[in-house]
Amino acid sequence: MKLLKDKLFVKSLAYDAIGMITVAIPLIGPFLDLVWAPYAAKKMGDMYPGKKGKVASVLVFLEEILPGTDIIPTFTLMYFYTFVWKKNKHSQPRTIEVESY
Repeated sequence: MKLLKDKLFVKSLAYDAIGMITVAIPLIGPFLDLVWAPYAAKKMGDMYPGKKGKVASVLVFLEEILPGTDIIPTFTLMYFYTFVWKKNKHSQPRTIEVESY
């Protein structure tokens, strides 16, 4: 599969998996989120520069710090938003008018 060869996609899956692992650790998991949330936000900003990356960093921070939301695959959703679901401005047919003499 071509998608699994994309390094950014594989990184996204790995970071989401790490974020979800903290749910499985009964008493220590919530405290690990206190360390993981800022790190995940920094990594999101590094992976996606610009305004989209800043917004995604805030969202991933909130998702990781709030209890019960660790199951949301924020990194993977951001990848799909950026590379798969993004609308291309030139994808719709355009009409070009030409003057005749």
